[in-house]
Order: sequence, then C-alpha cells, then structure tokens
Amino acid sequence: MNHNPNTNFKMSKSINIIKSSIVPLHAENVDTDQIIPARFLKATSRDGFGKNLFRDWRFENDDESTPKKDFVLNNPTYAGKILVAGKNFGCGSSREHAAWAIKDYGFDVVVSSFFADIFKNNALNNFLLPVIVSENFLQKIFTAVEADSKTELEINLEQQTIKLLSNSPSGVGGESFEINNYKKTCLLNGYDDIDYLLSIQSDIEQFEKTI
Repeated sequence: MNHNPNTNFKMSKSINIIKSSIVPLHAENVDTDQIIPARFLKATSRDGFGKNLFRDWRFENDDESTPKKDFVLNNPTYAGKILVAGKNFGCGSSREHAAWAIKDYGFDVVVSSFFADIFKNNALNNFLLPVIVSENFLQKIFTAVEADSKTELEINLEQQTIKLLSNSPSGVGGESFEINNYKKTCLLNGYDDIDYLLSIQSDIEQFEKTI
C-alpha cells in the first residue's frame, strides 16, 4: 500500500486548493461493490473503511498476506490525494460506504469523465470532491502520469479549475469543472447540512420576523 489511510478525515473537511500527485486507476465502469465489497458494510462508523478500499483488487485473499502487485494502490511509484479513474466511476448500488472508503483511505479528490449521480452526491456529502473532466483531458492526465509518476494536479475549488502540472510530453493544461453552488459553499467551509444552517442562523431568524 503506497500511503496510509487517513483514519480521521473529519479533521480536514474543508476543501479549497489541492495540489497533489496522482494515483491513476485505468478502469472504466468501476462500481461501488468493487470500491468497497458488500461483506465489509457491517460497520456503521465511517472510520476504518479505507483499509478495505478496492479490497478484492488489492489482495489475493482476506488476510492481506498476498497483495496483488499489478494493482495501482500496491505500487509505491504512485501516491497522492487525487485518484484519477476512467469514465462511469461509482456506478452500481447506492452505498454511501464507497465514498467513506475513498475518503478514509486518504483521497480528497476523484477525477473522472463521468460519475454515477448517486455516488457523486454521496461523495459531496462526505467532503470528497468529484471533478468531472472531458475525456480528452482525462486521457491527457493518464498520459502525463505514465510519463512521470510525480506529475501533479492542482484543483482550485473556489475558481472551479483543474490544472495539470507536468513536464511530460503531453505538456500542461487545464479545464474548468461544474459543481452545485450549495455543495461548493459547504466544501469550502467544511460544512455539513446542519453546519450550513447554523452559519445562516441569523438570516433565518431575521426572515422569521418578517413572516
């Protein structure tokens, strides 16, 4: 395993600018059962799911004695807070545990050309930023990280931009991405839904006086 799970991601909920190297997952149609197999869904706390992220792709068996050397999370060449995956990431069942596992492992951002809607919403609710890019830019990222494993991406949530920082043959580049304004506010400030309501409590109280 190339980096340790973050077992206390609640301490770093807010997201603004993230600059990090990349973990490239060359797979399309990655479903939530592959992200976190159903047999690991018994726990109710969000903590600890990271150790079982992509469990069946990472290990030959459940005792973790035989890591699969060809799987990217077992390759020490790659590390970082940004997971880059093929299109249609997070399809399948609606389990929120998939977002828990990715965040608990230590990722703050997942980049893909398409996310399943339920996974995207679950990610946003758990302070995991899903960034949708064009297919062309996604392939440019993969090409860059193949040429140089230290290639970095910079995601600026405030400006809604993603930039490739690289000296690889594919060069640098960037795109803008879309995000729901409410979710953007929550991520920038580290708010869950209750935190957001508390942040506008005075506005709510003022409005109540007018009705």
